[in-house]
Amino acid sequence: MRTTDTSGKQRRLTSDIGGGDARHILVRGLDLVDDLIDHHDFVDMLVLVALGRLPDARLRRFINNSLLTSVDHGLTPSAMAARLTLHGAPESMQGAVAAGLLGAGSRYLGTVEASAAFLQQAATGLDDLASRSDAEIAALADATVARCRSERRIIPGVGHPIHVHGDPRTERLFQIAREDGYYGGYCRLALQMAAALARATGRPIPLNATGCKAALLLELGLPPAFGKGLALIGRTAGLVAHLLEEREHPISQQLWDLAIADGRAHQPRDPGESA
Repeated sequence: MRTTDTSGKQRRLTSDIGGGDARHILVRGLDLVDDLIDHHDFVDMLVLVALGRLPDARLRRFINNSLLTSVDHGLTPSAMAARLTLHGAPESMQGAVAAGLLGAGSRYLGTVEASAAFLQQAATGLDDLASRSDAEIAALADATVARCRSERRIIPGVGHPIHVHGDPRTERLFQIAREDGYYGGYCRLALQMAAALARATGRPIPLNATGCKAALLLELGLPPAFGKGLALIGRTAGLVAHLLEEREHPISQQLWDLAIADGRAHQPRDPGESA
């Protein structure tokens, strides 16, 4: 494809991700048919297109587990948005999936990116984080939490409404990181952030799965935005499942009926209406 720039010169629009010609389809320089199909799986392809390389064993394991933990959390806002959109436009599965993903943000589904960026910023106070003592990391976490509380800033990646005393996903993912040799300073800092907030508030506050995945993302040298991308990719599978279930066993009409009933219940009464 060619376009014309402001000087009137033509230049070719290209992408390093993929391309090809009449006989070949290329992805990051590899032939889709000869090099990739039946030789690599979806995780390989995801890393190849996003990062420009094939994953090693520990990166593959991390990404696969990140996708698994993002697929479904029940009737979340994203799932309900997708179901209600399908109810209004039953011919548009893609629109319903998009509606579910549009709600990924600072409260739901998008918190891995925010948490990773938060840890990166906090860690600038300590050079060579991995070599620092637990006491130094705890002091940094205490100072960061105190500053965030004074500024009324939310600390992402901590707390859970159900797993109050510890998120089992966090424990398992950190165990895998230890097995694969990349449990490090960011993991320790993430845990200390939760502990510091618990000390400051006087109540148990665990590091949740998104905070854990954010730390692991940084340990592997991946950009924070990639964490959000993984959450979106994983949740897409879950939303498709919700939509398939919605078609077979719909509940969106009930959700809509509840909203209508609640709205009617809170309408002001006509002064002339009898009790």
